[in-house]
Amino acid sequence: MGEYAAVFQKSVDNPEQFWADAAKGISWYSPWEKVLDASNPPFYRWFPGGTLNTCYNAVDRHVEGGRAEQTAIIYDSPVTSTVRRISYGELQGQVATFAGALASLGVGKGDTVVIYMPMIPEAAVAMLACARLGAVHSVVFGGFAPHELAIRIDHAQPKVLVTASGAIEGKKVLAYKPMVDTAIEQSTHRVDGVVVFQRDFVTAELQAGRDHDWQALVAKSEPVGCTPVLATDPLYILYTSGTTGMPKGVLRDNGGHAVALHWTMKNLYDINPGEVWWSASDVGWVVGHSYIVYAPLLQGSTTVLYEGKPVGTPDAGAFWRVISEHRVKALFTAPTAFRAIKKEDPNGERLADYDLSSFACLYLAGERTDPDTLHWAENKLQVPVIDHWWQTETGWAIVGNCRGIEELPVKEGSPTKPLPGWDVRVVDDGGKEVARGQEGNIVVKLPLPPGTLVTLWRNDERFVKSYMTRFPGYYETSDGGYMDADGYLYVMGRMDDVINIAGHRLSTGAMEEIIANHPDVAECAVFGADDQLKGQLPVGLFVVKAGVSRDGGEIAAELVKMVRETIGPIACFRDARQVARLPKTRSGKILRGTMRSIANSKEYRTPSTIDDPAILGEITDALLQMGYGKKES
Repeated sequence: MGEYAAVFQKSVDNPEQFWADAAKGISWYSPWEKVLDASNPPFYRWFPGGTLNTCYNAVDRHVEGGRAEQTAIIYDSPVTSTVRRISYGELQGQVATFAGALASLGVGKGDTVVIYMPMIPEAAVAMLACARLGAVHSVVFGGFAPHELAIRIDHAQPKVLVTASGAIEGKKVLAYKPMVDTAIEQSTHRVDGVVVFQRDFVTAELQAGRDHDWQALVAKSEPVGCTPVLATDPLYILYTSGTTGMPKGVLRDNGGHAVALHWTMKNLYDINPGEVWWSASDVGWVVGHSYIVYAPLLQGSTTVLYEGKPVGTPDAGAFWRVISEHRVKALFTAPTAFRAIKKEDPNGERLADYDLSSFACLYLAGERTDPDTLHWAENKLQVPVIDHWWQTETGWAIVGNCRGIEELPVKEGSPTKPLPGWDVRVVDDGGKEVARGQEGNIVVKLPLPPGTLVTLWRNDERFVKSYMTRFPGYYETSDGGYMDADGYLYVMGRMDDVINIAGHRLSTGAMEEIIANHPDVAECAVFGADDQLKGQLPVGLFVVKAGVSRDGGEIAAELVKMVRETIGPIACFRDARQVARLPKTRSGKILRGTMRSIANSKEYRTPSTIDDPAILGEITDALLQMGYGKKES
């Protein structure tokens, strides 16, 4: 038995002992009463009774342990021509003082704070300051439109909202404060205070009595210490797209989260304390929470916080410059980033401009890595390229290649094998395990390991319904796939209507709800079409109401604008077309899966329940005119 197999077997045979051993890597104020409380399934709780503070573990203990001078965060911002290095000692001072600033505004243990920030160090400082106080943060991606921010304000009910005056998107300055003001106007929940970090290139107007200038507030605030919290107390809420269009607030706890993420840095990513790690994501996404901020700092390594793009800031050599300049050992990003680099520099000529001798491994996740991108990266970089698979809900990888334990052979199209702690199965619709090589529903046997979602914020019922009901005793990933004879998992795609755009999960149902509000639209369907660069892109078809004689192109342009304004540019919704009718079953269900297959040139069987098979030819023609699918022979 190899080393990975032995570690994995221990984790599933005796999970409590396995995770108790892993918990020794974290500093505790008081020990837990038991490792796992399994008294109320599926609400399993890890390390109940134990007390700790996540910020202490991520910052203060490294200062106390002699790492005060070591760089904690490298802030690299090509869009502002800035590089800043923040030591663990400096980070401790900034976080403690901003925690004092939040406390002066009435934020305390158990309160919620919404953070709407660009990729600047202050975003991480705000997150850690909340953790220091025992407050619960909810980071909202800075690219979301006011409507989406308002929904999250109403649901999270924050005491304070923390933002910045703006960001640079490409070559354009994006002012955040007007969007924040609009979101607060649209929300019914009253926010007591707004803290604004003023950036050099855009100044926000402050509303007297409610808004506070970050720099001025910090100048008059005193640093505060770490508040002990229970391991089972909440650390953060992170909203993820739900199939209904209403976002789900994934809730993460303090104890299990710290233990699991600390464990992954060495065992999965083979990063040691003091080494430079770069996760090229955004703090608004789960990858940013786990692997820009918490995991690397919990371990005592150095994390790169990058405000830029893989191309265009300034060119396709941007990533290579960062790796070379900061001596990055490993990079974690989405395949989309490498597709963009490959498109701009297909021969990898920019690589010759930089010294990549420090670079040991590339990790990809967020969507399936296509073979072409995998091989291009392997050939150009001459380092292992490791695909791994996880979800917002899980907080860390379900399946991957644990290079810190034993590096396994890479198989094209597979993220390798389940990580220790993850008892992954493939079952049919009745919940029965299928044979190796046969496709089915990917599920995980309960209890889930530490660090995963413990419930949905203020919605235990939806937590059970969304993840724990269809396959009793298992967590439903909503992904389909199969496991081969060697135990390698192949993830084939979502089983619901959430599509994956450049590693970001967005609900087509939410887009449909927006389109359906257009006064001329009778009904619509949005589904994902495969895209070489982004992974998937949303495609919309709509039917107008009787009597509407306006040009379909005009209406389509208005729909694109509506989605952009409501969800934001991140939705990448650019393709909409008027059709005479949509294919449906006789019971009236729109056949989105069939249209998706047509758009992606995949074989499909005409459903026996379809009300009129001739309509599929009309849909095929419409999609062809949009540049999708192929003509039926």
